[in-house]
Amino acid sequence: MFTSVLYALGFMLVVVGIILVVIAIILMSSRSVGRGKVRGAGVIMIGPIPIVFGTDKESVKTVLKLALALTVALIIAFLIYYWLLR
Repeated sequence: MFTSVLYALGFMLVVVGIILVVIAIILMSSRSVGRGKVRGAGVIMIGPIPIVFGTDKESVKTVLKLALALTVALIIAFLIYYWLLR
């Protein structure tokens, strides 16, 4: 019975998360109507190697910092995993 409760709770959290994302997208799109300036950047992580792209230098720098932090955390996790299972 305990596993079914955890399963239901996890499913509900996923549904609530999806609903919050949809509400946030709707609110952000309604506020930005008529402004006309779009900025953005993204990262594609292939293993521990980040590929960064974006529309302006500020966005790319921010995403690059986050990608480097994620890469360092991933390498540390790999090393800890390797040392514990040796």
